Amino acid sequence: MGSKRQKAAQFIPQLLQRSKHRISYDPATIPAKRITATETVYSIFNYDEHQLKELKTKTPPDWKSVTGGQKITWINADGLQKQEVERLCAFFEVHPLLVEDILSIGQRAKMDEVDNVLFCLLPMIYFNQETICIEQEQVSIVVGKGFVLSFQEDATRDVFDPLRNRLRNSSQRIMDRHSDYLCYSLLDVIVDSYFGVIEKLGDKIDAIEDKLIGNREQNVLAEIALIRKEVMVMKRSIAPVRDLVSGFLRTESELIEERNEKYFKDVSDHIIQAHEHCEGLRDMLSNLQDMYMNRINLRMNEVMKIFTMVSLLLAPATVIGGVFGMNFDRIPLLHDQLGFYISVGAMLLIPMAMIIYFKKKRWF
Repeated sequence: MGSKRQKAAQFIPQLLQRSKHRISYDPATIPAKRITATETVYSIFNYDEHQLKELKTKTPPDWKSVTGGQKITWINADGLQKQEVERLCAFFEVHPLLVEDILSIGQRAKMDEVDNVLFCLLPMIYFNQETICIEQEQVSIVVGKGFVLSFQEDATRDVFDPLRNRLRNSSQRIMDRHSDYLCYSLLDVIVDSYFGVIEKLGDKIDAIEDKLIGNREQNVLAEIALIRKEVMVMKRSIAPVRDLVSGFLRTESELIEERNEKYFKDVSDHIIQAHEHCEGLRDMLSNLQDMYMNRINLRMNEVMKIFTMVSLLLAPATVIGGVFGMNFDRIPLLHDQLGFYISVGAMLLIPMAMIIYFKKKRWF
């Protein structure tokens, strides 16, 4: 019993390490705890239709001096520290309930409107090629008049670089508009990144299909089960994002300009398409599993067919040998000099006749 407990104790840390950034629990039943980041990296963009100011720092600046002058301020915080998040949100008058959501983990994607501020959180999803696992971090976005705040757990990676480059290149479509368009751009980049993850999952499924076609079926069933689990994680993660985007379309907040509603509708179409792709991947995996099981059954049937054929061909010899091996004094050909040769000939000719008959019936 002691050795089993020791093995379990050694296995649990490995399981927890593998499950990092994964949806592996129900937030309603298990309390989520965030590991406080050792440092926070702030990426600040201040811009209007004429100019852009960019600042990247690990030291919290004076927010009043940073946000002055320009039309729109985008502050992205990588790595969350409770005191710094509260300080930043207090400056922009973000409600404490929203701050609590930002500092919580394992939440379902959602959208809220509190005190003239729009808030949403959703997963940013990555595919780990080494472990063949879906990894994700929670991204929180706060939209107010003239500012957008985004909060990320992981300071080492995100998918916002295309948007940053567009700002650096003075993209007029972004710089001429208000904070709601910047929020749309953030959502659009995140949702578009889902397709990259889905494509990588599709590549893994294609590799499994190639193995089946090439008769390299070792560990295929285990690979199918692993990819199926990751597809379900992906599907479960992005499904609530549809309701999140719909919330921006339904809101009557003055922060959402009527001319920008069509862009949120476009994001809604993309997330529906991503969800449908996940459904397609799941169907492909089901088909591959059926193909694998059918091939196993077919191979088993072929083996049983050979065994049955051999048994049938040996049956005449068994019967003839059994008849002539009985302890009776009077058996035909028992004392005949050609009896042995006649019996052996019958044992050979009858199976040959059976083979010809089976061949005509196309049984093999």
